[in-house]
Amino acid sequence: MIQRKLSEVISSRLFSGKAILLIGARQVGKTTLLKQLISNQDNALWFNADEFSVRNLFENVSVERFRTLFGDAKIVIIDEAQRIENIGIKLKLITDELPDIQLIATGSSAFELSNKINEPLTGRKWEYELYPLSFSEMVAHHGYFEEYKHLPVRLIYGYYPDVVNNPGSENQILHQLTESYLYKDILEWERIKKPDKLLKLLQALAFQVGSQVSFNELSNLVEIDKITVEKYIILLEQSKVIFRLSSLSRNLRNELKMSRKIYFYDNGIRNALISNFSDMEMRTDKGALWENFMISERIKLLQYNEIWANKWFWRTSAQQEVDYIEEADGKMTAYEFKWNPAKKARITKVFSNAYPTADLKVINRDNFDQFLLLKP
Repeated sequence: MIQRKLSEVISSRLFSGKAILLIGARQVGKTTLLKQLISNQDNALWFNADEFSVRNLFENVSVERFRTLFGDAKIVIIDEAQRIENIGIKLKLITDELPDIQLIATGSSAFELSNKINEPLTGRKWEYELYPLSFSEMVAHHGYFEEYKHLPVRLIYGYYPDVVNNPGSENQILHQLTESYLYKDILEWERIKKPDKLLKLLQALAFQVGSQVSFNELSNLVEIDKITVEKYIILLEQSKVIFRLSSLSRNLRNELKMSRKIYFYDNGIRNALISNFSDMEMRTDKGALWENFMISERIKLLQYNEIWANKWFWRTSAQQEVDYIEEADGKMTAYEFKWNPAKKARITKVFSNAYPTADLKVINRDNFDQFLLLKP
């Protein structure tokens, strides 16, 4: 069993008087994490809201009904909670009126669950995001050297638990995920009439990883209007399939101010969308894969360790660029990502002159551990 970093974080929050919400895309391991967490608990009660009978149980509820339903349970888990009508009000009722019960709810469609719970549970919840497995979790599982040997495989197939645990079946698993399952909630809740357009948009984004994204260009490529493109991208962000970086702009007149890049939380999903699982040695997109991997893994590291940082990329109208910039506690660090350690690279002087106090670092295969692992 691969130990998830959030397991210890959630364990430390149990019985603190607040509900615990675990959000993440489908198949990232939310159910497995919680089943492992309560494996030694005799008084835990589990509800799977994907089941119609469970959803019926949560209709027309009251405090007394909940007391009867939960019995002597001390931990109540509601899996896929977004499928229960008016779930936010019901979670609030349980949290307020049954304080001896630790309530845990999971949701695979973050946009839907968050919309239903944020107001009712204000000040009453701990909320956490679970991603596919991370480099740091795998290092903790079987050591740095073993995981380093798998690096070329991770860059192609990613870190979804099913993918990692079933070597040899990566293609089939990833294609099943990207055909519809990963964004099933978007299709259901938003009643999208043309799912082929959503897939075409994802494919366009997959080809543009590491490059600036134009909504107008995407609109022309996918043949939907710009407003729909923006809506779909927001939904894909909220369902934890993709994320965006905005451009840093503070000092120079020619800095790009309204630009953005879009990345995937998992390299395997990205490669499945473009149906390209060829080895790293044969690929022309090594740089994009390395950049996507580094930034997505860094985001997992920051989130799991509750490190708050601003994140950008930087570019000027003269095409000078920095791949990734992070600012935490007033300290700025600029990063350039290079797959090949032998390839000379440095941060452009235009940036270092504009931001003289920023640390400048080039991350490659020889030193990336300092970027993706917290040193003791």
